[in-house]
Amino acid sequence: MATILRMPEVLANATEAVVSAWTVTEGSEFAVGDTLAEVETEKALVDLPAEQDGILGRILAQPGQSTEVGAPIAVLISRGETAADIDAALGAIAAGDPQKVSVPEPEVVAQPGPAPTAPVTAQQDPTPPQTTGHGARVFVSPIARVRARENGIDLATLAGTGPGGRIVRVDVEAAISAAPTGAAGATTASNAVRPDAGISASGASAPGSGAGYTAIPHTGMRKAIARRLTESKATVPHFYLTTDCRVDELLALRAKANETSPVKISVNDFVIKAVAAAFADVPAANVTWTDTHLRLWDSVDISVAVATDGGLLTPVVRGVEKLTLSQISGTVAELAGRARAGRLRQDELEGGSFSVTNLGMYGTTEFSAILNPPQSGILAIGAATPQPVVVDGQVVVATVMRCTLSVDHRAVDGALAAQWLAAFTRRIENPISILV
Repeated sequence: MATILRMPEVLANATEAVVSAWTVTEGSEFAVGDTLAEVETEKALVDLPAEQDGILGRILAQPGQSTEVGAPIAVLISRGETAADIDAALGAIAAGDPQKVSVPEPEVVAQPGPAPTAPVTAQQDPTPPQTTGHGARVFVSPIARVRARENGIDLATLAGTGPGGRIVRVDVEAAISAAPTGAAGATTASNAVRPDAGISASGASAPGSGAGYTAIPHTGMRKAIARRLTESKATVPHFYLTTDCRVDELLALRAKANETSPVKISVNDFVIKAVAAAFADVPAANVTWTDTHLRLWDSVDISVAVATDGGLLTPVVRGVEKLTLSQISGTVAELAGRARAGRLRQDELEGGSFSVTNLGMYGTTEFSAILNPPQSGILAIGAATPQPVVVDGQVVVATVMRCTLSVDHRAVDGALAAQWLAAFTRRIENPISILV
């Protein structure tokens, strides 16, 4: 019989999610384990697998449409079943389920001109007339509408690639990428504040007399980052240790390695490998805290911070102790590319006992990072710069890279953290030891 597919709780405590794309079309058969759709969370894409063989009878949640967890998103049928069976299944839950089925009418952005034609009903395929600026209606998904508003994109200028010409998120993202510098995020009449207003959107006094501002709505990713970092700073007792690493030998070895390496090896790749080597030297530091016990990890899985347009993502490189430098380089480049394209899977962001974040490429010489719960450590890497150092009683110039370790004091004591950081420094300053 026809069954209802509901929006799963793809992320703990999430109340809604977005179907990014259906990988199976209506009327197509699928087997157990096949991916039916990609569901978008705050930071990643999650594959939605089929739990049994069947046919995708009807799609209820269109790509880009935000849907509550537990709400129907599709109807699955078996061979021999028809549209009547689909309607019967929908009618049954509409009559007796507190989460009644409602296929929302597409959102509309009215265009200037003569009165529009009659709206498309919820049961019809939304196929609006071609957008010409002469009164046609533009159908747009909720998430696309929000992204367009955030970035000052005029929906009337876009051609939708969704069902029936519906404008979906990918259309807006393409327009954002193609927009001239300064066009995206332009102040609109709805969010601009008069310079003489002196009052913020929340009602509090704006900073400075007569100051104006542009309200930029929070994205789901930004909210998630704010929530996790606030929780980390408020509940995890951080402490910090700093080391100066002389990296002249490392830079020379990197240049030599890149003469034959199939991929370009970065300083950060050496850092990631040195982190794993330091855990081999001080395995007791490879732990995370729980309320009942410490977890001592067998392998070194390292989260690598990647800056994206929407915020910071930390995909995990697993089993670093077993990887070569070229393998680390290739893995990090592949994960970073998909992170910036919004194509990471949820499982690629989960796990890991340690993080590495590097702002050296921006010229930052030193900074302290906030822990990524439930991990117990994060290493902040600054720029490698020429500095005077004392060697055998003589002042010489060396290339120095300052690294700051943030530690969860519940899991790792100061002496243990200092031992680990000393091991890391030895490995970085003697880079050949990383390779053997």
